[in-house]
Amino acid sequence: MIRFEFSKIAIEDFDNQFSTENGCLEFLANEKWKEGYSCKKCGNKNYCTGKTKFSRRCTKCKHDESATAHTMFHRCKIPVNDAFKMVYEVCSLPGISIADLSEKLKIRHMTCWKLKKKIMECLKESQNATL
Repeated sequence: MIRFEFSKIAIEDFDNQFSTENGCLEFLANEKWKEGYSCKKCGNKNYCTGKTKFSRRCTKCKHDESATAHTMFHRCKIPVNDAFKMVYEVCSLPGISIADLSEKLKIRHMTCWKLKKKIMECLKESQNATL
């Protein structure tokens, strides 16, 4: 599990590191594979660059795994940097309303509801763990 305390970062530092898709994907890839790569399909430890940014491709079975796969950002329908911003907002202000998130981030109400629900489930799942 990726553990990172978004709530302890100043907003300026957060924006500097996570304002772009590349910054977010690079962070996810580094955290996800900091213990080393292992293919989810065959267990192989060797990889090459995958088809998408910061993804890894198994050299044995050719399975391509994105940096967001098997994370809370898996199949996220909004840009990953917007999703990171929402995680930051929810971790900083856990009681923030869906309406406030939607207005602040300019994201549809239902999208905010679904992602906030996922964020809260992740926080509950790993009590006191941070994203």
